[in-house]
This record gives sequence, C-alpha cells and structure tokens, in this order.
Amino acid sequence: MKVGCLRVALGLAAVVLMGAVGTAAAKDQWFVLGEMTIKSSDPSARITAEEGKWIKEDVKDVKISVEGADVELNKVILHWNNRPDDTEWNVGTVKAGGQTAPASAPGHEGTLKSVTINYKILGNATSAKVKVWGYD
Repeated sequence: MKVGCLRVALGLAAVVLMGAVGTAAAKDQWFVLGEMTIKSSDPSARITAEEGKWIKEDVKDVKISVEGADVELNKVILHWNNRPDDTEWNVGTVKAGGQTAPASAPGHEGTLKSVTINYKILGNATSAKVKVWGYD
C-alpha cells in the first residue's frame, strides 16, 4: 500500500515538473517591442513603445531588424529604465530583411524604455521599416 502511494506521488511530481519545465522553455522567445518607418531625409529616429510592450521587466536581449532597404546604423542607443544607456557606435550596414546581432541587457535582464538610432538609408530608397525586438 505504501509503495503504491509512493509511486503515484512520484509519478504526479514528475508530470508537474515536466509541465513546469515545458512552460518555462516555451516562454523564451523573440517579440517586437516597437517599430517605425524611417525616412532618408532624417538622420536619426527614436523608436518608442508600442502600448504595453516596453513595460517588460525581463528583456534579456535586444536586436534590430530592417525591411524595405539597406540601412547603415552609425549609432544605436538603448535607453534602459534604472540603468545607464548603452551606446553602440558603427554598428554597420543591415541589409533589407536582415538584423543586428543581439545585445544583452545590463545585468541579466532589464526594462527597455526606447531606442535611438542614427542612420543612413542606402541606395535610392526613401524609407525603411525598423523593428526593435526583445528576447523574453
């Protein structure tokens, strides 16, 4: 009798543990924090929050993607809440449909308020769409 109860308890604990591990693994994914259409006539842009998405306290990494044109990123500033801003110089050219390498949040994770980019749209394009991604 005791052995049977022990088997049931261990089996139940294993199922609960497997469910918790599966849920934690499924949570970590890339999502769009904000996006903006940039214009070739402007030298910089500040990409701010889409409603409710920047108040994520556990963003681990950030990356930027570009659509519609090649964009040269001269300077990227990540504005963190309660942390110093991170500035990256000469990020390089991001091809249309491409993305930057991920940048880690200060510490283990953080809350991103906004992103400022200094850029130049290459070729004859007049605009491009820039997306800021967070990894949670």
